[in-house]
Amino acid sequence: MKAYCITLKGNHTSEEGFNRCWTSARNLECDFYIEKFDATTAKNAVKELMDWDILWNYPWEGKVTDIATGLIKSAYPTAVKEKRVACAISHFRLWTKCFETKEPILVLEHDALFIKKLDYEYILQSNFDVIGINDPRGATRRAQMCYDIIHRNSKPIQNVPKIDEYNIPQGLAGNSAYILKPEGAERLISSVFKYGLWPNDAIMCDQLIDGMGVTKIFYTAVQGLQSTTTQ
Repeated sequence: MKAYCITLKGNHTSEEGFNRCWTSARNLECDFYIEKFDATTAKNAVKELMDWDILWNYPWEGKVTDIATGLIKSAYPTAVKEKRVACAISHFRLWTKCFETKEPILVLEHDALFIKKLDYEYILQSNFDVIGINDPRGATRRAQMCYDIIHRNSKPIQNVPKIDEYNIPQGLAGNSAYILKPEGAERLISSVFKYGLWPNDAIMCDQLIDGMGVTKIFYTAVQGLQSTTTQ
């Protein structure tokens, strides 16, 4: 399985995060190589939206109800809008890579840190197509609730925890580490063209994407780096 770590070229925080991510996988003797994947930059974000012929369809302030889905879209704290767009496009580009190559991939953000050797064979053999492997603690809202729900469930791979009302997008914890199969990539890409591009952890929600799950064993955690998207 190929692994890609989204990294902002030339950004010290991002590059150092990648180095720690890469080293943690090596120290645990993970049997895959993590390739650095150059992130879309804020400078190129608008151009890439046009190149992919996709529309950004998410509010910058307040909350709106998406007519097409019935989901509530809540604005993210974002100082530079293009950075938020760039992050979503970076994930989108990897979804297209997975779909085009017809091979599963591991998607990582630069703040992912391996805490356990990843046994991915049983994940690939499962019926799930987008599988989060990240410890939710410190990575998402209502993190302890998410953690507790996962640990009360005996299944090694289980449905995404429900931590809020149905009309609130709910998906993977932080989206900093997930395994993606081609079938899941196709669903994600189709959702973007149908509903517009949202922040990746919003469009990647259980309400819109069939086949999303999480592992009971957490293989990664977040490093706690300063956000390169929010600031």
